[in-house]
Parts: sequence; C-alpha cells; structure tokens
Amino acid sequence: MSIESRLKALGISLPEPAAPVAAYVPVVVHNGLAHVSGQLPFVNGVLVTGRLGEGVTVEEGIDAAQACALMILAQVRAAVGSLDKVQQVVKLGGFVNSTGDFTDQPLVINGASQLMKDVFGDKGAHARSAVGVPTLPLGAAVEVDAIIAVSES
Repeated sequence: MSIESRLKALGISLPEPAAPVAAYVPVVVHNGLAHVSGQLPFVNGVLVTGRLGEGVTVEEGIDAAQACALMILAQVRAAVGSLDKVQQVVKLGGFVNSTGDFTDQPLVINGASQLMKDVFGDKGAHARSAVGVPTLPLGAAVEVDAIIAVSES
C-alpha cells in the first residue's frame, strides 16, 4: 500500500508546508538523508501556543506534537516528491515548552512518534529525544525536527 493510500485509510490529510520564519530552508536532503528543520504545531492554520504545566494539558501537547509530525511529512513530501521514498524515520527531536517541574515531555512527543509508526509501520520506528525548554519560537507549545532516510531515485 502506498503511503498516500495509508494516509487516506487513516483519515489523515497533510497541511500545506509552512514557509520558514527566518533564514533557513525547511528540508535539506544530503546523502540520502532528509534533515527537516523544526516544525511548529499548526492546527487548522492556527499555531498551538502556550506552556505545558501552565495552561496546556498533556493531551493538548500530544495533539500539538502530532501536528508537528504532520508538518514534517508535508515538508518531506514537498522536498522529495513522494512519501513513498521514505526508507526509514531515523530520528525525531522533540522540544516541549514547559515549566521547570513538568516531566512528561516523552509522553507529549509520543504524539509525533506514534504518528510516524502509524503512517510508516516498521519504517516509522526511530531514535528520539524529548526535552523541556523554557520557550519556543512564536510561543509554540511544541517543536519537532527530524532526520529521515529517503531514496534518491
């Protein structure tokens, strides 16, 4: 089954790839690896903002991480032409805007990790980091970046 077919079966539609907000590009493909810049959580075109442990629930954080993962997929598809070129999700880096006493960053970033596994199956299994930070660009609640192995043909 193609990845596009799997997305439809899962009821997932990808957003339009977001434009960079500074002097960088969304994706650099080099030696078969797509390095995806940090993606922010847009839900219906609206940025999910706030801090976990201070007004943003874990469930909202999980949804925000999933929205970041959807944007990663949109960026990769735009960069390489098809998600069927994905050979392996290698690594996700998760950043959670959180208070100093919030310790559920791994649970929040599972929103992105689970989406990758749902979409790519075994090819979606990846290494990962999940860290708390005191702030993120534009006040975002979560940011996720990725390294994804892609075929170059």
